[in-house]
Amino acid sequence: MAIKPQFSTKRALITKANSTMVIMVAAASFITVFSLIASKALLSQHAYQARVTTEKEKAVKQLKANISAVQNLQNSYQALVSTSENVLGGNPKGQGDRDGDNAKIILDALPSKYDFPALATSLEKLLNSPNYKIDSITGIDDEVNQQANDKGSASPSPVDIPFQVSVTGSYGSMKTLIQTLEASIRPIQVQALDFTGTDSTMHVSITAKTFYQPEKNLTIDTKVVK
Repeated sequence: MAIKPQFSTKRALITKANSTMVIMVAAASFITVFSLIASKALLSQHAYQARVTTEKEKAVKQLKANISAVQNLQNSYQALVSTSENVLGGNPKGQGDRDGDNAKIILDALPSKYDFPALATSLEKLLNSPNYKIDSITGIDDEVNQQANDKGSASPSPVDIPFQVSVTGSYGSMKTLIQTLEASIRPIQVQALDFTGTDSTMHVSITAKTFYQPEKNLTIDTKVVK
């Protein structure tokens, strides 16, 4: 009868020791798992911060390059418009047909907006001559459909503006007309010529096209680093 309490005590001690061991193992396991998760989170955060730092360095480098490019552009523009004679041999400050600074001449040659009425007026002025008669200048005013292009893009391309011109004059004056089109500062591509009549009274229909180039859209982009 005296052995049973002793046995019970040992069993209780063993049970207590087992419970303590389970608690210690559970605590060690928790600490190990927590450490692994924390280490993974820290490594992930470190990698993220490294990517952020890399992108910031790229942005700073690009910003410095842009600032330098702006200064070079300003210098180039001033050199372009400050010449004593424009590319047509005219006076940069004058008001004649060949006058105006080079920047204005470039915009006249390749405007950034679609404007068919302005083109018709320009052609009428360009082709004005006592040697022949302009019967008509026609085309399609496609301003509504071209408004999407006029919003600008990062890499704009020239857009066609087709038109037709009908002229009456002598054969010699028709040669002058073609030479005038070729000498225009605005690029004009003649696609078809239709001649009718005689050498003294000739009717010519010209199918041609010119161009405009929408403005280049400069945007500041944002990037999400993941």
